[in-house]
Amino acid sequence: MLDPVTLAVLKGRLEQIADEMDATLYRSAFNPIIAEAHDACHGMYDAATGATLIQGKSGLPVFVGAMAFAVKAAAKVAAERGGMVDGDVWLFNDPYEGGTHANDFKLVRPVFRGAKLFCFLASAAHWHDVGGAVPGNYNPAATECWQEAVQIPPVRILRAGVLDQDVLAILKANTRLPDSLWGDLNGQLAALELGARRLDGLLDEYGDDTVLESLDTLRERARRLMRDHIARLPDGEYTFEDMLDNDGVRDVALRIALKLTIAGDRLTLDFNGTSPACAGPVNISRATAIAACYVALKHLFPDVPANAGVLDAVDVVLPDGLVISADRPRPVGGYTETILRMIDVIFCAMAKAAPQRAMAQAYGTINALSIAGYRSDAARKGQRWVMFSFFGGGHGGHSDGDGLSHGNAPISTATIPPLEILEAAYPVRFTQWALRPDSAGAGTHRGGLGAIYEIELLEDSAEAFIFGERGRSAPKGIAGGGEAALNVFRYQQDGQWRTPPMSSKMLGIQLQRGDRVRLETPGGGGYGDPAGRAPAAREHDRKMGYVGDIANNKKEQLA
Repeated sequence: MLDPVTLAVLKGRLEQIADEMDATLYRSAFNPIIAEAHDACHGMYDAATGATLIQGKSGLPVFVGAMAFAVKAAAKVAAERGGMVDGDVWLFNDPYEGGTHANDFKLVRPVFRGAKLFCFLASAAHWHDVGGAVPGNYNPAATECWQEAVQIPPVRILRAGVLDQDVLAILKANTRLPDSLWGDLNGQLAALELGARRLDGLLDEYGDDTVLESLDTLRERARRLMRDHIARLPDGEYTFEDMLDNDGVRDVALRIALKLTIAGDRLTLDFNGTSPACAGPVNISRATAIAACYVALKHLFPDVPANAGVLDAVDVVLPDGLVISADRPRPVGGYTETILRMIDVIFCAMAKAAPQRAMAQAYGTINALSIAGYRSDAARKGQRWVMFSFFGGGHGGHSDGDGLSHGNAPISTATIPPLEILEAAYPVRFTQWALRPDSAGAGTHRGGLGAIYEIELLEDSAEAFIFGERGRSAPKGIAGGGEAALNVFRYQQDGQWRTPPMSSKMLGIQLQRGDRVRLETPGGGGYGDPAGRAPAAREHDRKMGYVGDIANNKKEQLA
């Protein structure tokens, strides 16, 4: 049995390997969504089951949860094709096997010790553009997966360490931005190479059996700690449901329903009652749905080690054919919006059992925005450009205080790309980037504030595409807290401000030089009865212009 000091040292060393892989990719990727926003992750996975062993602290947690399915998928295909050898790297973007959506390319590398497979290292990262009908691939009108992006099944991109030029040629032919793809791919390959070297060094130092024992112990700790936390909660059934605005194709709201059951040290998340799979791209695969549950539980129980043991005490009931258990070819490109709603309902159901542990709903949409066109200046005439970014909003209030203002979505540890980077890379100018007054839900502890982003086109012409949510169903408060403001997207044409027919989803918005698009994102829901808010906190909000007369004056100036 490992002594506590050795276990702590090995835990830190293993996590450092994943962290170094993260850092390697962030520093080498060409795509700002990886390099600046950190929309990627790395981890270590079990050789026999693909279960999560270790994840990096700066990678996206939803990727880590989904990558267990990706590793299994790659290993299965490899076994059917003669197995894996040292130096192989398998690549794919299949969202039905590996989770999330087709922009997220998964790379899986086996680590051998002699002839024996020790574990898998894996990398997932959001590539800027991978074909499909819409630049940046958030196509709100897609009705099948092939309209969203190229579909790549598990294939070897490295064969015993040698790059497969045929696979690379296919990848480059299916993107509007081949240089970006090439840079991001190299960054992921470099991260996996570094991880393999670091892991070999650790195993040489401590021995394979000792490191394996530490991994088993860490998973058992996560399992025991989760069971202990669950056992301290009151037994019972707690229900909650929330809505997606629409699927981008049919203007009909979709229900995400949850029955959360606590029975001793077991927790059940039952999603019966959720809407059936839909025509548009807010469907998600089963792998993605389970990863979303993992992320929500890590928010609720942050001290539990981040590995597969988190889910060992949890039963997830996901009937076939739901919007959260969709199969190919249902489109899944807008997965971010749906997993945010899953996290919302888990938070709100848990708030009925243990409000002190839960938080109110966050802003609930990444507002995926693409603006794309061709350069018109002499030096770069005809060159393709695609700006893709996501945007922030307010987080929910909680028992310890107000929600975070202008944060990123709770599915990730990613950051919002800085406006300076976006302005330097693309022909746009941000004419506003500010907190949004009166956007937070009221409460004893109010929600965080949303944001206002206004972007002006500096090229002759371009097209814009928006994929958002919360335009019709506001983020909810808990324990008596109030709702936040709705999401608002507007765009200019012929000097007039317009809004999309489906609130926050639209494709092919034609822009001319000087036209602007504008996002006003929701805040977070409030926590507790607003009447219980401290007078000093109310006065501070008023003086800062977050609420009240000053906020209203600011809104008039913005109109």
